[in-house]
Amino acid sequence: MMPIGDDNTGRTITPIVNYLLIAANVAVFVFLQGLGSNERFTYAFSTVPQEIITGRDVVESVPIKDPVSGEVAGTVDLGPTPIPVYLTLITSMFMHGGLAHIFGNMLYLWIFGDNLEDSMGHLRYLLFYLTCGILAGLAHVFATTAFGGNPYLPALGASGAISGVLAGYLVLHPHRRVRVIVFRTIQEVTAIWAIGIWFVFQLISGLGVLGSGSQAGGVAYAAHIGGFIAGLVLVKFFAAGKQRYKFA
Repeated sequence: MMPIGDDNTGRTITPIVNYLLIAANVAVFVFLQGLGSNERFTYAFSTVPQEIITGRDVVESVPIKDPVSGEVAGTVDLGPTPIPVYLTLITSMFMHGGLAHIFGNMLYLWIFGDNLEDSMGHLRYLLFYLTCGILAGLAHVFATTAFGGNPYLPALGASGAISGVLAGYLVLHPHRRVRVIVFRTIQEVTAIWAIGIWFVFQLISGLGVLGSGSQAGGVAYAAHIGGFIAGLVLVKFFAAGKQRYKFA
């Protein structure tokens, strides 16, 4: 089930912040990451759990082991990070691993972010987005440490922050209609189904890989789950006082 649009009836403001977030992600991927080819930049500004845990920049070539065979499958050359390592919890939100990665994330942000910005207002929406992304990154760091993952493996992407956006949308607009592609047909379902099925998949996948101490296909499911939980908990706080949002 892939969402392709939603009902924007009742939206009262232009989602400027959402547009700027999408533009920033695309600009970083194209101009700074070189469409994913600039590994030096990407590794320097990604979140490395070991750096967050110790507060120390790691500059070394790190071997990456195959989670099944235990053999070294390659290396990651971690270069110097020119900012305090804790700030990578923010910079990593604006980078992606490939075209499919950024396309999927920006599609979800485009569909669900505008109505949430309408519910919160521009500044609150931005703060909500960044807060969910930071907490998602910390959830990934915690899960990596607790479940024996590789703490030197960089993590990046807007998925954690967008997971928070999905959770906020689910709380504020559970019955809003969402257009999705299901078995090559376009159908309309409520947000409860569109987002609920997505989260169940994240939860099942996350539980399946966390115990193995690995990341299935490079996906940091703990960040998705952590960002979603953060969104559920924080959305009412950030939307407080905004009279125009409707539970529809």
